[in-house]
Amino acid sequence: MTTVQLEYIVAVDTYRSFVVAAEKCFVTQPTLSMQIQKLEDELGIKLFDRSKLPVVPTEIGVSVVAQARIIIKENARIREIIADQKKEVQGNLKVGIIPTLAPYLLPRILTGFMKKYPKVRLEIWEYPTEQIMQQLKQELLDCGLLATPLHNPHLEEHPLFYESFVVYTAKSNALYEKKIVKADELDIKDVWLLNEGHCMRNQVLNICKDKFTMGDNKNLEYNTGSVETLKRMVDLNEGYTILPELSLQDLSSRQLNMVRYFKAPEPVREISLVTHRHFIKQALIEAFKKEILAHVPEKMKVQKNKKVIEIITA
Repeated sequence: MTTVQLEYIVAVDTYRSFVVAAEKCFVTQPTLSMQIQKLEDELGIKLFDRSKLPVVPTEIGVSVVAQARIIIKENARIREIIADQKKEVQGNLKVGIIPTLAPYLLPRILTGFMKKYPKVRLEIWEYPTEQIMQQLKQELLDCGLLATPLHNPHLEEHPLFYESFVVYTAKSNALYEKKIVKADELDIKDVWLLNEGHCMRNQVLNICKDKFTMGDNKNLEYNTGSVETLKRMVDLNEGYTILPELSLQDLSSRQLNMVRYFKAPEPVREISLVTHRHFIKQALIEAFKKEILAHVPEKMKVQKNKKVIEIITA
């Protein structure tokens, strides 16, 4: 039994395909299949049911693959111990981040992080929450930057900061005349929303839930995944939208006059660095976490007088 063989069976379990697993392991499919067959012969069991597509592990295969994942992680910890001893932060860090956070947080931190840690290779993907969670569980990502809580027993959440939601309103809307907005003053018929699949959409609906009924809508239904598009829709049309506070940084003075904050306790989204429950690369992830916190306003690091909005639709 070799570490390489264990990596191969983990890859097949992850991708549910011998062909894709071979591509991800940078070997030919016959080579991967031969090594897995050798392992099965040595153990005297079948690890995968090859008659099904996608390929699935057998009942005993599920337990063997789970143990293989643990062995691979523990093997990786040896390199971490050596790197810690040398006081080095190096290696690959695969990060998933939700699209409503990426354009407002990443430009603040990436240049400084890469200069500070030149031996680190960052791989970053913008995905919706569900996709990041799935890839964390499959260990295709090392960590994710997500709105939490997620209430998932397989994942570990490390809260970083609390980002306020704000109202961005057209002058023609009644909210423009308010200095401070109460949640019960929101009219769901006037709001511009992100499309389905974005956790922030659910959070906005949870802020407005006391005013929301399934029949409420506009004559125009516009589906977008972009916070920037929501701003433009308010700029050029009527109504309002709800934005995360970090998205305000590039607004003009005219646009800032269209922003209204909520009455305390302010609705916020809790932003966390999320990992698999048995994650590795602690030194890398901790360095990334510190760089994020160094560029987040101090007021966002405190939860006092703030109400974390759940992602789950109430």
